[in-house]
Amino acid sequence: SCLQLGLERFHGVCILGFNSAEWFIADIGAILAGGFAVGIYTTNSPEACHYVAENCSANVLVVENHKQLQKILEIQHKLPHLKAIIQYGEELKEKRPNLYSWSEFMDLGKDVPDTQLREIIESQKPNQCCTLIYTSGTTGQPKGVMLSHDNLTWTASAAGRFIMLTDAKEKQELVVSYLPLSHIAAQMSDIWSAMTFGVQVFFAQPDALKGTLVDTLREVRPTAFLGVPRVWEKMEEKMKSIGAKSSALRRKVASWAKGVGLQTNLKRMNGYSEVPVNFRLARHLVYKKVRKAIGLDRCTKCYTGAAPITRETLEFFLSLNIPVFELYGMSESSGPHTISLPHAFKLTSCGKEVTGCRTLIHKPDGDGNGEICFSGRHIFMGYLNMEEKTREAIDEDGWLHSGDLGKHDKDGFLYITGRIKELIITAGGENVPPVPIEDAVKDAVPILSNAMLVGDKAKFLAMLLTLKCKVDVETGEPGDDLTPEAIEYCQKLGSKATKVSEIISSKDKAIYAAIQKGISAVNEGAVSNAQKVQKWVLLEKDFSLFGGELGPTMKLKRSVVAQKYKDQIAQFYADVDTPT
Repeated sequence: SCLQLGLERFHGVCILGFNSAEWFIADIGAILAGGFAVGIYTTNSPEACHYVAENCSANVLVVENHKQLQKILEIQHKLPHLKAIIQYGEELKEKRPNLYSWSEFMDLGKDVPDTQLREIIESQKPNQCCTLIYTSGTTGQPKGVMLSHDNLTWTASAAGRFIMLTDAKEKQELVVSYLPLSHIAAQMSDIWSAMTFGVQVFFAQPDALKGTLVDTLREVRPTAFLGVPRVWEKMEEKMKSIGAKSSALRRKVASWAKGVGLQTNLKRMNGYSEVPVNFRLARHLVYKKVRKAIGLDRCTKCYTGAAPITRETLEFFLSLNIPVFELYGMSESSGPHTISLPHAFKLTSCGKEVTGCRTLIHKPDGDGNGEICFSGRHIFMGYLNMEEKTREAIDEDGWLHSGDLGKHDKDGFLYITGRIKELIITAGGENVPPVPIEDAVKDAVPILSNAMLVGDKAKFLAMLLTLKCKVDVETGEPGDDLTPEAIEYCQKLGSKATKVSEIISSKDKAIYAAIQKGISAVNEGAVSNAQKVQKWVLLEKDFSLFGGELGPTMKLKRSVVAQKYKDQIAQFYADVDTPT
């Protein structure tokens, strides 16, 4: 059907919609027909869609519904290569030239002889590009990461074998597809690895991340599950709020079981294999029930990736005997580079290199911290039409520079310590990685949702803070009402606040004191005075994808936040004196 529409060699087929069978079919069809498969984030604005479609000279655009179609119709006149639009998720509301329903699109291919398709497939080579992943760069325009046939097939097979996915001939693995397929993580797990090992794929509801994901998990009971940190955090919050409502006895039993679970799993992590009696009892009383409640009772492979996850969240699940394994990589490495395994796992480490992948720590400092560089068959071809940028990413020796800082421990486990670009370099020349400090503050003050450290080229560090609030399910816009957990926390402190605005306008004594106390406690453990948080401010609105402060994978866009709240940041440094 793509060929019938006039898809040319190395031209894009852009797909804009939530995960579905049609998404997979359009993606693989585009590749076999000699084009590029290109996913576009459903949250993209019309301008952002235009950038991608124009950049890959798209001949065909596949959209899910009327809402996504509107974005394309708005920019259609600026896409000279575009030949057709296909809508798959709902019936067409209007007839237009070159606009097809999914069934009409499927019928188009009937007149194209198989020999024509076969010739194109035969002519393709493993080292040619077949997929573009547009990196949601936290700076500048997105770059089209060119992945070859070999990048995808080799990585799918190597990573799948590494985590011991079972071939369907022996035992059927099941996964739920819900993370954005325009992102390499979902594409690798849901399409390429699934295809390599014959995994059965179930599609979640489009509102999965707004709360229906757990229902789908309970229905499917997957054997492997990949969640970005925000997904695990949301589960943790939900489970804590349910736990808080149960009877005193239940809470006591749960708290005992969590203690046993954490101790046993930490020992197991350090090589002790015996299973104590109380652990078996706890498994029977608590862990099995918890797993069943969230649909992970058959799941032996729970993974997290794409952004940093806090130790607190990892320990929460570990205490319930759900080890969440961290993996690390980037679009430019076709997804995974290091992966944690049940028998090779350390808390807060991203694990070890997938077989066939190699790591170089570039210019390490005294502690062994340096830029993490990758090599292997999973390394991308380059950025589409951006030779300069490609040369910045891949050096003369073929090492891909990740931009991340990290180190290996004595056992070869990789730890990420920060991003080179996000390092705060104070006026005194001290290099401060912000994430550990931000995590420590959020950990110390449970009412906080987000924390962002500032202080680049400044005399001291300060912090922007947001509170946990309810989010509009439709738009994803954060509201003013505090979450039930946050309200409960306020009550414990003797505050009657139920809204963010009440706390800020009255400078709620109890809450402000609790935040200061938490920050002071974190400062106690600071490496040096330069790493202490001297000032902070509460913002009226939480960070969100809606507000632009978070990217599609919920990564903090520091430059956007710095721009958006520049007045509050300037206020920190308005006084001449450095606070003591």
